[in-house]
Amino acid sequence: MNAIFTVARKEFQDGLRNRWVLAIALMLALMAVGIAYFGAAASGGLGFTSLATTVVSLSTLAVFLIPLIALLLAYDAIVGEQEAGTLLLLLTYPMSRSTLLLGKFLGHGLILGVATASGFGIAGIAIALGAPDVDLLALARSIGLLIVSSVLLGWVFIAFAYLISVWVAEKARAAGLALIIWFLFVLVFDLALLALLVGAQHGGDWLPYLLLLNPTDCFRLINLAGIEAAQAYSGLTALARENAFQPIWLMLILLGWIVVPLSLALLRFRHRSV
Repeated sequence: MNAIFTVARKEFQDGLRNRWVLAIALMLALMAVGIAYFGAAASGGLGFTSLATTVVSLSTLAVFLIPLIALLLAYDAIVGEQEAGTLLLLLTYPMSRSTLLLGKFLGHGLILGVATASGFGIAGIAIALGAPDVDLLALARSIGLLIVSSVLLGWVFIAFAYLISVWVAEKARAAGLALIIWFLFVLVFDLALLALLVGAQHGGDWLPYLLLLNPTDCFRLINLAGIEAAQAYSGLTALARENAFQPIWLMLILLGWIVVPLSLALLRFRHRSV
């Protein structure tokens, strides 16, 4: 266990040195504050709108950015070390391959977690200071839920990035597969589900449960299922019935989305030749 934390600390320090944490946090904070402030631009005004509309907008921002950031952060975690010639050196240290991979995953997860909490935390503070008559308790609850679920969503795609990284032999191919994964889960899946919705004239009660096959839709459901205004903005998540998708179960499903690809990555890495 100490070896895992040692590897994680090194990855986190590398992230600090390479300005990953600062860059992600600033980007999320600036875009989140901008989206929240210009949320009323479509109606001809400026300034912070209702909390429900702001949460919907921030959740949409997170769905597009967090998976992409996570994939870019970790897609070369293993294949990059191999191309640089340092993977063989790392494997000579007294630790197993599983320890190395789990330590790297924990380090990248900490980078994304700290950056996400900082970015959305700054946005929450800006909303609290700039929005008139905002319910601070409701704001803290919504931003807290957004941060926790965003971190889990990011870890899901870090796990996917590790699965890609241990499966291919070239960084360029890993980058291409990472972009394909992003397109599939963030864009293509919902379009396919919409096509099914249009085609299912009868007996479409099972369609909402297909949302659970996509971690980004689980994330949307966690943040939007309890917001009445979400039906006007969130597309397919309007299909979900609040009593069928409780946040605690959706969090557990997101944890499952982390465990499965990470376990496959561990299995593959144990048998990978270097």
